[in-house]
Amino acid sequence: VAGTGYVGLSIATLLSQKNEVVALDIIPEKVEMINNRKSPIRDKEIEEFFATKELNLKATLDYKEAFKGAEFVVISTPTNYDDEKNFFDTSSVEDIIQKVISMGINTTMVVKSTIPVGFIKSMKEKYGIDNIMFSPEFLREGKALYDNLYPSRIIVGEKSVRAEKFAELLKEGAIKEDIVVKFMDSTEAEAVKLFANTYCS
Repeated sequence: VAGTGYVGLSIATLLSQKNEVVALDIIPEKVEMINNRKSPIRDKEIEEFFATKELNLKATLDYKEAFKGAEFVVISTPTNYDDEKNFFDTSSVEDIIQKVISMGINTTMVVKSTIPVGFIKSMKEKYGIDNIMFSPEFLREGKALYDNLYPSRIIVGEKSVRAEKFAELLKEGAIKEDIVVKFMDSTEAEAVKLFANTYCS
């Protein structure tokens, strides 16, 4: 999981209940805190899980260590919206994509960061890759892990076996049962995320 903000850390915590998870960050203090099971962000459920659960989770500053052998690389780096330029700064997401490509590994990248409509399609064309998809998150700050444990719905922006596998991983970590899961193309999933942000914020 690349990026340990509230999106990345909540996903890493959720998945590490039943899977080996390596979280990547660029801030040494955050990596050290996670490895000492202290949450670098305020989130009641993450703090509780760190204190009480056996999590197969470690954090690192080394992207090669994080991505080597990974079936999925979840990208949840910040994409801040620039009001003046009227666009999302997706450079951190693209940086991770380039790192994964440079390693030549057989993995699937799942973007969880907020991205503009058409981003996945443009990355596939720009880099000549197909191993990337988008899965929007619908999380509240401070309630991120809770919202992953009791998701309103799971959406994966691809109709494929690997998309079903990723959705299953999210479902496995959740407490809620009978979760609505929807598969759609990447552009549609990107639009759903932006509409949800606009109308539900």
